[in-house]
Amino acid sequence: MTAALTAGAAVRTTPYLRLLTVTQFAFNIGFYAVLPYLATHLGTGLGMAGWLVGLVLGLRTFSQQGLFVVGGALTDRYGPRPVVLVGCALRIAGFGWLAFAGSTVSVIGAVVLIGFAAALFSPAVESETARESVRYEQDTGTPRAQVLAVFSAAGQAGAFIGPLLGSLLLLLGAGFRAACLAGALVFVGVLAGHARLMPRRAPVTRTAESRGSVREVFGNRPFLLLCLAYSSYLIAYNQLYLSLPAEVAEATGGQAAVGWLFALSSLLVVCAQLPLTRWAARRVAPRTALVTGLGIVAAGFAAVPLTPGGPAGLLPGATLVALLTLGQMLLVPAARGLVPDLVDDRRLGLATGALSSVSGLAVLGGSAATGALLQAPGPVRWAVLAAVPLAGAALALTLPVGANGKRERRAGVGDT
Repeated sequence: MTAALTAGAAVRTTPYLRLLTVTQFAFNIGFYAVLPYLATHLGTGLGMAGWLVGLVLGLRTFSQQGLFVVGGALTDRYGPRPVVLVGCALRIAGFGWLAFAGSTVSVIGAVVLIGFAAALFSPAVESETARESVRYEQDTGTPRAQVLAVFSAAGQAGAFIGPLLGSLLLLLGAGFRAACLAGALVFVGVLAGHARLMPRRAPVTRTAESRGSVREVFGNRPFLLLCLAYSSYLIAYNQLYLSLPAEVAEATGGQAAVGWLFALSSLLVVCAQLPLTRWAARRVAPRTALVTGLGIVAAGFAAVPLTPGGPAGLLPGATLVALLTLGQMLLVPAARGLVPDLVDDRRLGLATGALSSVSGLAVLGGSAATGALLQAPGPVRWAVLAAVPLAGAALALTLPVGANGKRERRAGVGDT
């Protein structure tokens, strides 16, 4: 936490940007205090069959990522404040419901509510952060990528601390119910903070122009190319949940070390995100950072069959995690920073949600295809996986360079 939040002070952001950053930190604490232990609770605690556990987890992901575009559109229509407040309230209700859910129907209802709450909350907060980072860049000259990197690092710090909170509660014998209620309590604090501090914004008048916003965003060719390039990263990142455990199990005979590799990823982001982004923001254009990040992710997959086993056979997996995380630290702030350059400011919430929704659908399809690769020979599997972010890098090369993207489009470059 100290690395991420004190870095926000080093960048000297505005009070509103600090509120949004702390929000992301708290959001991930509450979320990850519960999520890592949900599958075990459903299977062991409630006795659900494995396929049903998978279905419940899939429904949670779909109700979140798949509906981000809804949260983004509502943010553009009503402003971020009411959408964030409703999202917090639904997340509190969802965690409270899940704490006492005992039947399949009630569990499904609770996890869908939790996912939909995030589909409201996250696009509103992320689009506000992108909008404010552009404004801050115009006012101070500080690259927007540095502000967005603080936001990303704060989220990773929350993702690191949240499971520790959940583990502590479980070790103390408080159980899964206590973890859910602790997560709900975190969101009570987030709700109270935003109700007091988040500015009000006048709703957008519904006109024929605003009703055509979905068509405008999804008809924007450069933005769709960004979505596809970003999707290649998320498909690659999803291999931390699919191919990495298989690699660790093959190398060590079990999956106990997977948790340590996840901790390595979070710590790398918390410690290195800000220095890396500060360096990149002043030396490379956002498009270059995006392309380079995707290339590094591809190198991580290509390196697995070439890396010696090392101590306990974990060196290939650790190499993959390190390079994938390094690429992520370069490309995620760059991709988010490009969104305001590619879409109208009035469509920023919708576009932010669409970026996640399109990527989530790509991951849904890509996971099935990459899952089939688990039976393929190692070199073939890792080569195919490396080709995915490389294809994304090729798409990213067609995007505008960076902060002058809107000016270029208005001049006729990259028109849809």
